[in-house]
Amino acid sequence: MPTQPTVPAIGSQRRGRGRRPAHEVRADVLRAVGALLLGDGLAALTFERVARESGVSRTTLHKWWPSVGALALDGYFHAVEDTLAFPDTGDLRADVGTQLHHFVELMTTTPAGRLLTELIGRSQTDPDLAAEYRRLYSSGRRQLATDRFRRAQEAGQIRSGIDVRVLVDQLWGAVYHRLLIPDEPVDEGFADALVGNLFDGIVRTP
Repeated sequence: MPTQPTVPAIGSQRRGRGRRPAHEVRADVLRAVGALLLGDGLAALTFERVARESGVSRTTLHKWWPSVGALALDGYFHAVEDTLAFPDTGDLRADVGTQLHHFVELMTTTPAGRLLTELIGRSQTDPDLAAEYRRLYSSGRRQLATDRFRRAQEAGQIRSGIDVRVLVDQLWGAVYHRLLIPDEPVDEGFADALVGNLFDGIVRTP
């Protein structure tokens, strides 16, 4: 079972007054944003509330994030990063199956999954959010998968001529497609079928 995204208590990460390194301040903001999103949803997220809960000024928030949507996506990524980490046990098929199962469970049974679909929808009308989605979440998640496939390719587990980026689209792209056009279920059986088709092939041998 994957670890559910942690929702820290609002305000539990505040520190004492005084100038602190920017990375510590940013971490406090992202913890607060993640807690607000997973606890109360995207509609509850405003710069004013994040400033109040994190103890960071609105001026600083606006300097680092151009919109509430961009801030929401950064906080979301921070909240689910550990849950969606890509394993590397040396068994590529098992690792891909594990990650797909975690992804499917996150997207279908937790507030984080519903939140991501809402963020994707909002990105259609929020250029800053769309840019952040590509930079932080989409490209970041794809990179984790392509890195794992490339290591397997270097180890001789995948043919050298295979474009591993297409493998990512075949697997996770199929899940996103069913999530956005829900004609068919998104479950562990679907994840297993995707992995089986990829690793076993679909052409019948004589």
